[in-house]
Amino acid sequence: MTRTRTPDRLGRDLLGDVLEAHGGLERWRQVETVRATIVTGGSLWAMEGLRQDAHPREMTVSAHTQHASVHPFGAPDQRTDFTPARIAVEKLDGRVVAEREDPRASFDGHGTLTPWDPLHRAYFNGYALWTYLTAPFLLALPGVDISALATRWEEGELWRGLRAVFPAHMAGHGPVQDFYFGPDDLLRRHDYQVDIAGGLPAAQYVYDFTGTGGLLFPTVRRAYRRTAMSAPVWAELLVAIDLSDVRLDIVVSR
Repeated sequence: MTRTRTPDRLGRDLLGDVLEAHGGLERWRQVETVRATIVTGGSLWAMEGLRQDAHPREMTVSAHTQHASVHPFGAPDQRTDFTPARIAVEKLDGRVVAEREDPRASFDGHGTLTPWDPLHRAYFNGYALWTYLTAPFLLALPGVDISALATRWEEGELWRGLRAVFPAHMAGHGPVQDFYFGPDDLLRRHDYQVDIAGGLPAAQYVYDFTGTGGLLFPTVRRAYRRTAMSAPVWAELLVAIDLSDVRLDIVVSR
């Protein structure tokens, strides 16, 4: 008698296909950091009372732990230093300009239009870009619970999906996030709620993959407000991210 696979088994099988399509987990394990030039825009910044420019910045994220930094931030000689437990703005020589312990708690009571200060912005930037530059490999981290979603027909393709439930110690948009992959098993869409912005629902589409060091990364990301029926509101572009010059720091063995 043929045994029916459980959703968890289906999810693990799909995750294996997805990781292989993006370059393979063994190659990813050799990566220490991912670096990229980023240009960001969209309406989210104005919603949070911030001004966003189109200047390129250097983003650096650790591949296997939640640590990220962007430069410049606030001044040419400043950068951020993000971990889930602390956010800081520092001078390039390491002197602390401003810092906040337990930064997630500072968003308590925030709604969609609650103004952010620079440390709020730095925290959001840190966890969000860490998520984007480590996806889909972050789905294989210990404590991340994966299950298969129903397939969806979108942009003329049939997309398979994974639902990820992240452990409490990981900083992210929210504990439950959905990832959809095309027939080539490359990421197409990422759905989430921005809990620190009043649960703002978003659907992020990714395009234009580039290869570096044997791995594939999308270079165009566009996040739109998402309806209760999971449809993107194309007129409401929340976040636009363009990435270029993606580089990897490789370790000989891990």
